[in-house]
Amino acid sequence: MISVLLLVFLVEVGVHLVNTVGAATINNLLWNIYLTLPTEFSKQVAERKTLQKEYLTIRRDLNATSSQDQFAKWAKLRRQHDKLLEQLEKMKTSHESAKTKFDSTVNILRWLATSGLKFLLPFWYAKQPMFWLPHGWFPYYAEWILSFPRAPVGSVSIASWQTACAGVVLLVSDTIAAILGLVLGAKMAKKQPVKVGAEKGPIPKSQEAKAKKDS
Repeated sequence: MISVLLLVFLVEVGVHLVNTVGAATINNLLWNIYLTLPTEFSKQVAERKTLQKEYLTIRRDLNATSSQDQFAKWAKLRRQHDKLLEQLEKMKTSHESAKTKFDSTVNILRWLATSGLKFLLPFWYAKQPMFWLPHGWFPYYAEWILSFPRAPVGSVSIASWQTACAGVVLLVSDTIAAILGLVLGAKMAKKQPVKVGAEKGPIPKSQEAKAKKDS
């Protein structure tokens, strides 16, 4: 079974990722993954794409057909166009409804797995020490702060461990972002063309006078 120390750290990583990447981006990513699974809904999505291609083809043919000179052909294409359009509208409504339901479910599960656990774990393990401090290494007030709110004095409480994990995750994230920024900045600088020489400006009057004197 996963230890409480590791669980708290993973929860803090998850919360930071959600706050950094964004809930909407995560929902869209999971939705695209869900569509790749062999489910009944993914089959409907594939059928919808096929109908869209057929609809665009018929619409192009309809626009290229004269309603006066080729009325029979135009009327047939018009019926097919309207029928496909109605089917696509129904599929679109069903697709949007399924996407809304999926987002709601993912939002609940994500909250339970991140923010929900973040609030539940300190309450559940409030009296349990995460680990013990070496005896005599810290003054009493430091031991009391680290054991706050209800862990035994001399130990590190889950609240203190949670705060430390959040600080480490934020520090590592900022460090990675800074390194990536420097690397990308260096690559962009290399791609920029280097000027071989500066454009020649007007000759100063002193140099011009000296040249005439020498000649």
